[in-house]
Amino acid sequence: MRWVRFATGNGAVYGIVEGDAVQEVEGDPFAGYQPAGRRHKLADIRFLIPVVPGTFYAAGLNYREHVIAVADKLGVAPKLPKAADIGYRANNSLIAHGDTIVIPADATERVQYEGEVVAVIGRKTRNIGAADALSCVLGYTIGNDLSERSWQGEDNTLWRAKNTDTFAPMGPWIETEFDIARARTRVRVNGKETIDFATADMVFDIPTYISRISRYVTLYPGDVIWMGTDGSGPNLKHGDVVEIDITGIGTLRNPIVREGAA
Repeated sequence: MRWVRFATGNGAVYGIVEGDAVQEVEGDPFAGYQPAGRRHKLADIRFLIPVVPGTFYAAGLNYREHVIAVADKLGVAPKLPKAADIGYRANNSLIAHGDTIVIPADATERVQYEGEVVAVIGRKTRNIGAADALSCVLGYTIGNDLSERSWQGEDNTLWRAKNTDTFAPMGPWIETEFDIARARTRVRVNGKETIDFATADMVFDIPTYISRISRYVTLYPGDVIWMGTDGSGPNLKHGDVVEIDITGIGTLRNPIVREGAA
């Protein structure tokens, strides 16, 4: 099932994607729902982020080639993480499928994408074991973790490097029937493929992350966990269009503008 959140004259609503149409519902996939009796053409809806998370979690260096790429740029030996460490992001950075990524005028040219699979928590969970961890997941969506690399190196935190407004596109929907073992993550910039990797090829998998987080922190319905990326992407510029495709979920697409650019 594909859950999409979209805008109507009455505000934000959820719907179930059925081919090229959306069946609107009253309620949501977390607390319960019923058909609203209204259908919309998928091509006509205005997408919203598929969930407004209570907490926005983000894994860091969780793919081998990404660890190596980062180490190479820093001129140090690569070190794989020893545990499933998690960080946080800010909701202000979230935008939907189709929305515009805005690069601040004073940003350097080193603005890069990170294509990530995102786990969406479906029920309240505390101290769950890895073997049962996926039982608390409603489904999966796609994230693009934009990074201004110069700011990332200059600042003591990631407050602007990764949390600038519009720097976290997420969508287009939540897919509840996702087989990560068969999935590949592919990124295209202006239609040209720039990276392709096995989505499941993580240092620590999703159940491991959920289990470790929930040992210390309660997970709630609607929380999201962004699972990191592999490889290294090119610098993005004004006029680019970034598409992230994950097998079995779909494609997240966003255009890019730079403040002040003609």
